[in-house]
Amino acid sequence: MLAKSFDKAFDKKDWVFEIKWDGYRAIADLSNDSPLFYSRNGISFLSKFQKVSRDFESQKHKMIIDGEIVAYDDQGKPSFQLLQQIGDNPDLALVYQVFDLLWLNGHSTENLPLLQRKELLKEALVETDIIKYCDHIPEKGIEFFEQMKKMKLEGMIAKKADSLYIENHRTTDWLKIKFSDTDEAIICGFTEPRGSRKNFGALILGKYIGGELTYCGHTGTGFNSTTLAEMYQRLEKLIIKKSPFETIPKTNMPVTWVQPELVCEIKYSEITKDGIFRHPVFVAIREDKEPEEVRNSPEEIQNTPPKIKEMKTSSSKKIKSSEKEKEVTLNQHKVKLTNQDKMYFPKDELTKGDVIEYYQSVAEYILPHLKNRPLSLNRFPNGIEEQSFYQKDASDNIPDWIKTTPVHSESNDKYIDYIICNDKATMAYLNNLGCIDFNPWNSSLPDLENPDFLVLDLDPSKKNTFDDVIETALQVKEVLDSVKIKGYCKTSGSTGIHIYIPMGGKYDFDQVKDFAHLLMQQVQEKLPDITTLERNLKKRDEGKIYLDYLQNRTGQTLASVYSLRPKEGASVSMPLEWDELKPGLKPTDFNIHNALERVKEKGDLFKPVLGKGIDMMKALELLQNLK
Repeated sequence: MLAKSFDKAFDKKDWVFEIKWDGYRAIADLSNDSPLFYSRNGISFLSKFQKVSRDFESQKHKMIIDGEIVAYDDQGKPSFQLLQQIGDNPDLALVYQVFDLLWLNGHSTENLPLLQRKELLKEALVETDIIKYCDHIPEKGIEFFEQMKKMKLEGMIAKKADSLYIENHRTTDWLKIKFSDTDEAIICGFTEPRGSRKNFGALILGKYIGGELTYCGHTGTGFNSTTLAEMYQRLEKLIIKKSPFETIPKTNMPVTWVQPELVCEIKYSEITKDGIFRHPVFVAIREDKEPEEVRNSPEEIQNTPPKIKEMKTSSSKKIKSSEKEKEVTLNQHKVKLTNQDKMYFPKDELTKGDVIEYYQSVAEYILPHLKNRPLSLNRFPNGIEEQSFYQKDASDNIPDWIKTTPVHSESNDKYIDYIICNDKATMAYLNNLGCIDFNPWNSSLPDLENPDFLVLDLDPSKKNTFDDVIETALQVKEVLDSVKIKGYCKTSGSTGIHIYIPMGGKYDFDQVKDFAHLLMQQVQEKLPDITTLERNLKKRDEGKIYLDYLQNRTGQTLASVYSLRPKEGASVSMPLEWDELKPGLKPTDFNIHNALERVKEKGDLFKPVLGKGIDMMKALELLQNLK
């Protein structure tokens, strides 16, 4: 069940108030012998939050519960940032705050009033150090809200005491109230700039009130010169001659009208009786919002809890929704593709559908480099500017045709089911989950102990230029030439360069890593002013390129060749011929728009990486002679 935004705290009988936790919403299904623990969009949390899932054994009743996974910092405050770093910090203080009960001992509780559900929950839940019952206070929302403010928490949730649990539905029975006043508005036009300002003066804002697009204010603040120019480029494509408002607002400057398609988020001080935002400040474009959604009237927002108001969907909106979803057949498997118009790269105006289309177009080139390799999933379900997360363990609800392989994790003392991507269908399925790049292991089935290639990762600091990275890569080539090894280089698609050496699965990870270390030592000796082998970030010189040989450990992953990267510009990790490594080259020279054309022209320059491996013993002898 979801909550609607509400603008201010209130006191009201028959309402209860809970802390708004800054964490991951999670459902725990303890109705069967094997527990399920998953996010709103069905991602399994069992392995990611083992500290929580281990405590499910303490529960005595079969039930399905709803709550939020919260990480706490040293001061005892919830920290979403820390929660994202759970993989790097297994000792993190975690609590699963449980606030609702959906099913208990064979019976659904969703049609019971909230307070009755919570009473049953309090009785049934066995609290541990990690699983806690989330309590509430009745009626006194204003006082509770002020307390949350003093504690510097995110806000509070207001719930009608008799509300039923309605899955996947956002009703006014549950309200979320944050400390900052923000709202969405539709951009309907822009005014001419004054003085030295360029592009435009202010955005004209609107909302649907009673089905009619209505003026609700204008804002010219919240921009810098770059964002002014970027916004103007988007608005230029939407210019229309006639005002989209039936009642045209009065403005001090001439207005250029635009199609009311872009939704933006704003901050404001208050809303006037006329429904106009006071002191609105532009925050961001909301790619995830449709203009039709921006329709709560200011009057509704200002009142205490409104009654449920049904929003009827227009037929045109239904048609648009159906176009967002489609089912395709790839490799004889049906793949459901959802939200194809969701913006994955907002500034580049590239959608999820564009990402899927790109990968299908380069499938014959990238799939050989993914074949039979466990994948670490780097997921951006709402695009590159929103929250991402890593996932290794395949969720429990993946299609049965997707190949996985169990790998024992020594750190967790359990088996992790890694996804294997060997075909177009799996690739499309993973793209649809939000996988913008593909990160395979260096080794492949059936022998995961011996890597197929060695990787030298040139990782620059923020103070290094890409020309510095190119200089270092060319020095790597000199070292490789001196020991008669052929290496293959590619852009990382971000800021670095990766150099691969075929190993043919003849050596184990430790042998390959030690050899990579020796090679990097040679490079560092040649370029001491701009390179370092210091792994510790605190000790590392800020102006030097880190020569990372530790990518040659079991389970380490890098973005595959031909992989898109989740970076502005939609760059692609592209293999290069050595004579292409020249000053002035930029990672964004190779991107979603030109990658396929280049690969068709050059062929797969990285094909030899998967071929016969080098003779490492001979290379070691030559390396020894260099000293």
